[in-house]
Amino acid sequence: MTKLTPGPKTKLLPSSRVPTFRRRVVLIVLDGAGIGALPDAGLYGDQCAATLPRISRVVNGIKIPQLTALGLGNLATILGAPPSPSPRSSYGSMAMASPGKDTTTGHWELAGLIIKEPFPVYPEGFPSEVIEPFKKAIGRDILGNYPASGTEIIHDLGEQHLKSGKPIVYTSADSVFQIAAHREMVSLDELYRWCEIARNLLTGKHGVSRVIARPFTGTPGNFIRTRERKDFALRPPRPTVLDWISRAGKEVATVGKVKDIFAGQGVTKEVSVKGGNPEIASGIIEAMGEVHEGLIWATLVDFDTLYGHRNDAKGFAEALEEFDKFLLLLNEHIQPDDLVIITADHGCDPTWIGTDHTREYVPLLAWGEKIRKGVPLGTRKTLADLGATVLDYLCLTEGKTDGDSFWKDISWE
Repeated sequence: MTKLTPGPKTKLLPSSRVPTFRRRVVLIVLDGAGIGALPDAGLYGDQCAATLPRISRVVNGIKIPQLTALGLGNLATILGAPPSPSPRSSYGSMAMASPGKDTTTGHWELAGLIIKEPFPVYPEGFPSEVIEPFKKAIGRDILGNYPASGTEIIHDLGEQHLKSGKPIVYTSADSVFQIAAHREMVSLDELYRWCEIARNLLTGKHGVSRVIARPFTGTPGNFIRTRERKDFALRPPRPTVLDWISRAGKEVATVGKVKDIFAGQGVTKEVSVKGGNPEIASGIIEAMGEVHEGLIWATLVDFDTLYGHRNDAKGFAEALEEFDKFLLLLNEHIQPDDLVIITADHGCDPTWIGTDHTREYVPLLAWGEKIRKGVPLGTRKTLADLGATVLDYLCLTEGKTDGDSFWKDISWE
């Protein structure tokens, strides 16, 4: 079980030096932590998916007292997290209005941008009009070119890759072009260069949401993916809340992969981490010690990458319990003018069919010293309502989103 304990990089600003009356939003996305199938989930084959409720039943209860007190159990039937009679947060759920269920779609919508057309997917692999120019540009042939689990495809093709030097190209149910290569066969710089080539080729009707570098190490039968993954995303077609906040002269600090998802657009500060949930948790505390006005956005990836996609319900539950303990530390660094929000970008039910994301409602928990407690926010029609609320809280009247703010519902003002 990973421990969410901030490490030696953490830098805290003495409370006596923290500026007052400066509004800050701390947004934490639990990657893949859905709470139940959306009405149209059947169109995606996810009609009975429910990440947190189903996990809780598999492990016979999850011990998450902090999230329970905030009101998570008021949103869905989660064994071990009963409904709170007086939640410490304003609480609700949100539906994804955009088509699809991938990371980019979910993050963009949280940032106020609903997409109208889904990103292209390739259930039969990429066509020759994509693959042939890519092979020509990198000067070698490829292996794979079909949808697969990342761990399975390196197991199946890793030895052949080591013998031939050909990169492994694959996709999934999401709109991704993934390139896997062994660290001893292909340098990181070269792998990232190949991804940049693919990103430049994949435009127009083949404009996948992300090109992903997937380095791995080890020997045949024992290949392991490393933490040096890198995402090469499309740029958002319109301004998001990140743009509106940074244009107003306020900080937009991201922790982990968030910057990559937005192709750096609107980001003023990156807290770079080499790892998963524990390192990202450390990065959140570090950012809170350095940024006192604007937005801090962190996405905890292990729920999705290590547990959801690998059908590991027990590991997912344990990681959620560790995150719950981290909230005690987080609370020590919350300032009087902070709005803290916990949500997710989609589901990734490890108990459901397959290893892909699932189309689900996501939780919405919002709290702070100046935020009303126990306000039921109902089911929001879009994740973009969160982005609209962030702008309202930061008093940015010039920003535009595709959502409706719930700030007036939770504000004491």
